[in-house]
Amino acid sequence: MTRTTTDQPARSASGAVVPVLAFAGIVVAVMQTLLVPVIKDLPQLLHTAPSNATWVLTSTLLSGAVATPIMGRLGDLYGKRRMLILSLAVMVVGALISAVTDDLLTMIVGRTLQGFAMGAIPLGIGLMRDTLPREKLGSAMALMSSSIGVGGGLALPAAALVAQHADWHALFYGAAGLGVLSIVLTLLTVPESPMRAEGSFDVLGALGLSAGLVLLLLPITKGSDWGWASATTLGLFAAAVAVLLLWGVMELRLKAPLVDLRTTARREVLLTNLASIMVGVSFYVVSLVLPQLLQLPTATGYGLGQSMVVAGLCVAPLGLTMMFTAPLYARLSARYGPKVTLIIGLLVIAVGYAGGLGLMSAAWQTIVTSVMLGAGIGLAYSSLPALIVGAVPASETGAANGLNTLMRSIGTSVSSAVIGMVLANTANHVGGVAVPTMHGFRVSFLIATVAVAAGLVMALLLPGRKPSAVPQLVASSEEDANLARAEEALRGFRGRVLSADGSPVARAKVTLIDRRGRQAGATVSSADGSYALAVPDPGPYVIAAKAAGHAPLASAASHAGGDLSVELDLSLPGETVDA
Repeated sequence: MTRTTTDQPARSASGAVVPVLAFAGIVVAVMQTLLVPVIKDLPQLLHTAPSNATWVLTSTLLSGAVATPIMGRLGDLYGKRRMLILSLAVMVVGALISAVTDDLLTMIVGRTLQGFAMGAIPLGIGLMRDTLPREKLGSAMALMSSSIGVGGGLALPAAALVAQHADWHALFYGAAGLGVLSIVLTLLTVPESPMRAEGSFDVLGALGLSAGLVLLLLPITKGSDWGWASATTLGLFAAAVAVLLLWGVMELRLKAPLVDLRTTARREVLLTNLASIMVGVSFYVVSLVLPQLLQLPTATGYGLGQSMVVAGLCVAPLGLTMMFTAPLYARLSARYGPKVTLIIGLLVIAVGYAGGLGLMSAAWQTIVTSVMLGAGIGLAYSSLPALIVGAVPASETGAANGLNTLMRSIGTSVSSAVIGMVLANTANHVGGVAVPTMHGFRVSFLIATVAVAAGLVMALLLPGRKPSAVPQLVASSEEDANLARAEEALRGFRGRVLSADGSPVARAKVTLIDRRGRQAGATVSSADGSYALAVPDPGPYVIAAKAAGHAPLASAASHAGGDLSVELDLSLPGETVDA
């Protein structure tokens, strides 16, 4: 069940909300690729062994995976804007810690704190759903979802330029500065969401999920170093399965779990999350392969001999194209639905990787591949939050999108481990140095193509849009949005919210609650007190109304189809209405 914690109307969202939230997503994504230009130098910079230096990257991945679903749930309970600012603040602290140290352990602590900011992506998507008008929501969520790729793509050339011409600690000072700027802009322009989920925070569920994810992702990221058949790797995988199974049994017994596994098991949510893993795999392959191909010396016979900065610039179109596909996604999704848009995106990715197998002999060819893959990944990433939002109650959008973002992170983790193993096993050893081969690059592209094919199968199995379902929030124009609202009013409850003297109550919060006690819809009454709520399915509902200065009202109503009028008089106790 959903409630609001304030009697004051929510601040109306300004035009700056979308770019500010997207900027926050980009800043968070920068953390993932910030150190890519100096990966090979980390052992020397931190005065440690190569196997230890990899923890600087692994720690960020693990903390991000743990924080994403937890921060999503905390946002649903206590305010998405509040948790977004907290995530960014923790990231800033972590960046400043890393900026002043050359000690490995201290650096790992800083990088772990930076990973906590990954929760900003689902929190931003949830804020958009709760505060933006319908006609802006499709393209806004698309841009927010793509920001993780945009930030990663744009950070590569910027970080390479800084690392090549300044002390590497400047990377962290720059990241901290971006984080502070994002916090200030969020405080100034982004309103808090009025939506709250009932219940308390599931501490045991958070601990269980955290333990399970660490036990799962640790052998995935370190398996190539420890050996995939080693007792450590296999033992951690077995422990992860046991912990996650026990966690799942516990979550199913709780009234307010960290993750609603029954919702997650729905066909549309489950298949969307599985497809997200495959999209994550495909995104990370190009990020691993092309920079290495571009920087290998021409003496290898296939390397392109480019500098670190030029290599970053050649891959940057990946992120830029993802950003520019958001408006295109909104139009395609408004016409055909997010399922079709996801399928189109996956097909474009498949074409990009298949064509990329023959486009590895010149720098301009890598740019073509980056643009093609950026367009496909942008469309696919943009479709995912719309599919999730359309399948879960508004009170669970933060947690549900957090889980979806986690699935993408698992995909990138699997991709990193598998592609790293492929490149290592196919490398030529020259003077004790492992040099990746063209064969390894092409096998990596084939693996990405197979992953995309698997994702395409899952996307095809997703249910299509049903006429009786609540329409997806993907309208691309005010005209489309008005038409959608009119259609909703014909398939649900409508009426007016009145005060004790019979005058209309404007901006009253009206919530539709289904028989399971979950929110099935929500709206705010207009200036004349009128409201309209779509009904997902026929059956009994409760319509709750609340406004400043009035006693709250809960009125039972049964809907059997068509248009049913229910007047909500805040001066009277609730009444039962049958249709």
